[in-house]
Amino acid sequence: MTMKTAVSIPGPIFDAAEELADRLGISRSKLYAQAMAEYVARHRDDNVTEALNRVYGEHSSRLDPVLEAMQFLSLPKEEW
Repeated sequence: MTMKTAVSIPGPIFDAAEELADRLGISRSKLYAQAMAEYVARHRDDNVTEALNRVYGEHSSRLDPVLEAMQFLSLPKEEW
């Protein structure tokens, strides 16, 4: 199902979109739909990032010093 909508965008963005749609050989509607889908996907996890920022703003994410030392000691010795 598709929804029809009207949006106002600055002239230079409209012109650039027209050129891009023409170059890609797709309709303006398809270009806008693809652009919106990419934008929504890019911001889909913003609420997860915000929640993690809140958690780690209140609590340290640092490893327990004993666990950190054990992990370090478990690494093989290598020559550089």
